[in-house]
Amino acid sequence: MALELRLDGAVVLVTGGVRGVGAGVTRTFLRAGADVVTCARTEPERLVRAGDRTSTFISCDVRDPKEVDALVEEVVRRHGRLDVVVNNAGGAPYAEAANASPRFHEKIVALNLLAPLTVARAANAIMQRQESGGVIVNISSVSATRPSPGTASYGAAKAGLDNLTASLAVEWAPKVRVNGLDVGMVRTEHSHLHYGDEAGIAAVGATVPLGRLAEPDEIGSCAVFLASSLASYVSGACLTVHGGGEVPAFLAASNSLVKERKEPV
Repeated sequence: MALELRLDGAVVLVTGGVRGVGAGVTRTFLRAGADVVTCARTEPERLVRAGDRTSTFISCDVRDPKEVDALVEEVVRRHGRLDVVVNNAGGAPYAEAANASPRFHEKIVALNLLAPLTVARAANAIMQRQESGGVIVNISSVSATRPSPGTASYGAAKAGLDNLTASLAVEWAPKVRVNGLDVGMVRTEHSHLHYGDEAGIAAVGATVPLGRLAEPDEIGSCAVFLASSLASYVSGACLTVHGGGEVPAFLAASNSLVKERKEPV
């Protein structure tokens, strides 16, 4: 039996909500009936749509506290309130920690940890005054809980974001619920930059127990759940969304050894 979550009339802000995972999150909230405002530094060529519903856009660099304050004020001016914030903006290019500059690491931490805090603080100031409170969902990563070679500062920032999620959930309760999603590999328009051609993407997907990469809208569905009344007693949690994770390397090696020992000499 299908379960459809509805957030009719809810006002939702999705940072970085114009492409990739963010676009999937935006589409899912639109389908749930929410009024969705997206933001990014650069206005997209096309606004994100779902059926006959369309998001709106406000330009903002979420690393700049003044721009973030102006963003939240504009959302409230247009809609009268702010019910949900999804801190999705983030990411990092591949760079070995020893070779990347201090400035590079600083910018990665600023985008993936300090920016979500800045947006959350501005949103909380509004939500605490609302009778209905509000919900903040932080899009984190499985890199927060496992080694992240090649994106070390990103993984460290996401680990900080998971801790921040738990801390803010305590500080801002009971009016504001704060949760996170520790997201695994997702198929987006930029997957080829990480995994190569279709064969490479399929090969990477085959390493996941569910046999494929996630679709952006599946991450959005989890965000909608955390924002909904079905999660009314969920706060300070980080939901792992990774298709079962990664098969441990030692297991594959062990199975190979067992196979070799069973083969006749």
